Amino acid sequence: MDDGSDLVLRPATTVDADQVTELYLATRRAAEPAMPPQLHTPESVLAFMTVVLAEKEVWVAEDDQVVGFMSLDEAFLDALYVGPDHQGLGIGTSLLELAKARRPDGFALWVFASNAPARGFYHRHGLVELEHTDGSGNEERAPDVRMAWPGTDPIRFLRRQVDEVDDDLGLLLARRFALTAAIQGFKELPGREGRDAEREAEIARRMAAHAPGLGAEAIGRIMDSVIAESLAAYEEGLR
Repeated sequence: MDDGSDLVLRPATTVDADQVTELYLATRRAAEPAMPPQLHTPESVLAFMTVVLAEKEVWVAEDDQVVGFMSLDEAFLDALYVGPDHQGLGIGTSLLELAKARRPDGFALWVFASNAPARGFYHRHGLVELEHTDGSGNEERAPDVRMAWPGTDPIRFLRRQVDEVDDDLGLLLARRFALTAAIQGFKELPGREGRDAEREAEIARRMAAHAPGLGAEAIGRIMDSVIAESLAAYEEGLR
């Protein structure tokens, strides 16, 4: 295939398991070190792929053989791989455009932070980065990035993401207030008069490591407000 004109995109079946597994393993090997080594035996990957093909929405790109595939699970693009010998021919773009057509309300995906080619590919096709992690949530323990295509109504999609974060933040603020109130009973000088500027600065520095885009100074201002309002609510509750 020279120009992709013979490319066929079709729903995958379990019959494709061997080819999809072989392509996945070859692509991961060829992508090192941009991607960390995958951790499973070929046999276990084949067993996993067989289940994925049976239970999820998987599409293959085919030209006499399987040259790429993608896996969709609700609003997530779980996988998009193009074989190392067929990259740069527009196959990845074709699969990604199909994903957009199948999920017009938007979708997210995870990509390793070290995988600059993949991140560049997704950026060029309109995806945005929503979250950076230290990798503690994936089995490779490698820093990763949550990216998203915000769909045909980007503001609506991104506001849904904001709403989810705000719900989590509300729960964390409730826990933060409860802990702030509880510790006052053990302090020599409770309430707003007993604030510890040195400890609060250390809190801001520690939190800034998780939010480098904000930095310690901005985090410090945010936490100053959180602590002040928590202590004010604590004192109000004593009256």
